[in-house]
Amino acid sequence: MKFNIEQIFTWQNLMNIIDILIVWYIIYRLIMLVRGTKAVQLVKGISLIILVRIVAGLLHLHTLTYFVDQILSWSVIGIIVIFQPEIRRGLEHLGRSPIFGGTTMTEKQAAEKMIGELDKAIQYMSKRRIGALITIQQNTGLEDYIETGIPVDADITGELLINIFIPNTPLHDGAVIIRNNRIAVAAAYLPLSDNSMIPKKLGTRHRAAVGISEVTDAITIVVSEETGGVTITRNSQFMLDLTREEYLKYLNAQLVPKEKEDENPRWYQRIVNHIWNWGSNKK
Repeated sequence: MKFNIEQIFTWQNLMNIIDILIVWYIIYRLIMLVRGTKAVQLVKGISLIILVRIVAGLLHLHTLTYFVDQILSWSVIGIIVIFQPEIRRGLEHLGRSPIFGGTTMTEKQAAEKMIGELDKAIQYMSKRRIGALITIQQNTGLEDYIETGIPVDADITGELLINIFIPNTPLHDGAVIIRNNRIAVAAAYLPLSDNSMIPKKLGTRHRAAVGISEVTDAITIVVSEETGGVTITRNSQFMLDLTREEYLKYLNAQLVPKEKEDENPRWYQRIVNHIWNWGSNKK
């Protein structure tokens, strides 16, 4: 039997590769969505059920196989119910995205407004040495930590952040968690890091900031109560005692969506995007 290389490089094989890559990308995005949330435990449970189904099939355990098949069949409805908030947020995000790609001005303006309000609060608290701990959710979910806090669900303003962290108030102890450009909760508990590289002079807030950066990709801002210094942590790294210019540069680089220089939609792209965005909120 002769080996023909032309049988490998066929249109059907190319489509199969693209199909596999798309499925793996979807799986990757789903993993990133549930990472850091209680949904991880649900995924582990479903994986265990699937493993039991495979073993039962191999051992010809017909009753157990039938029972597990019924569980898997009905689990689809259960997953839709359990993940209803995540599914809704994902569909809303998809609906807000332009069909031809690019960054909407709404997203850019919202990020810039958030950074401006953060800067206002940081400057006020730093000068007066008011301790603060602010975590901004990125790709990894923070549901487990949001559940430990007191719900706020409010627009981000410098005044509100300052009032939250004023000493001897009910919400000042703990972290503010920002999700989707809104203050989700205050007084939330974050995991403390055991990293021996953290300087001894840094307190609990800094250890909590490093701790959350070790398990998620969140950006966390700390204002020191002792020195008024500003620290930012992300991905197990911490940037200590940043100046105003330094932390603004970092936050803008990480949070403000980038626009391509040559990103000028053509007339038909503008028409389609306008129709697609019709009726959406343009606050």
